[in-house]
Amino acid sequence: MNEFITILNDEMAEIVEKKSQFIANICCVNNIYEAEEKIKLIKKKYNDAKHNCIAYRVIENSQIIEKSSDDGEPSGTAGGPILNILQKSNLCNILVVVTRYFGGILLGTGGLVRAYSEATQKAIEKSTKIHKTEGIEFEIHLDYSYFDIFKYYCKNNEITITKIEYGEDIILKIEMEKNRKNIFLKDIEVKTVNIKKYQLLQEKYISKSVGKNK
Repeated sequence: MNEFITILNDEMAEIVEKKSQFIANICCVNNIYEAEEKIKLIKKKYNDAKHNCIAYRVIENSQIIEKSSDDGEPSGTAGGPILNILQKSNLCNILVVVTRYFGGILLGTGGLVRAYSEATQKAIEKSTKIHKTEGIEFEIHLDYSYFDIFKYYCKNNEITITKIEYGEDIILKIEMEKNRKNIFLKDIEVKTVNIKKYQLLQEKYISKSVGKNK
């Protein structure tokens, strides 16, 4: 997967439909283990609720892992619609748990789908979105005299400095989109950037942009 959208912080939204209360918790998770642990915590918090319906999409080993559960609601009325919204929104590394406190009035299958979908969508709309893309992380060593020039180079070439250590040299960790790797290495080779040494640390997903509606 080249790009996806996740969220910056966990959020919660609530709706009431014919006296039933629907509470949607949307959480950022990095793997299946985190998702399952958060599900346990949320179910414990709302252990007096009739239903805690879930869906998540997580990237592990470059594959998208998906799971959903109706938790006792009629099949296809809760977990499936929640998951469908995550899929259509290209949201990954996301868990949604929608808790329902039954209000005594049956909603029917169509009403349930609408309610679970609306609660999920409301939580997503409250969230600050992060656009993630495939990236590269390098460690580089610089002379102090070249630091300001290199910061200017990074600013003009969409490279993010994530960590700075001061020693005999300045040691930086930097991130860039994967498609900039060869350009960066070429700039080192032809001395466009004056780096003493560098090391490719890892390929990882990096933040491309952040915003409520992105």
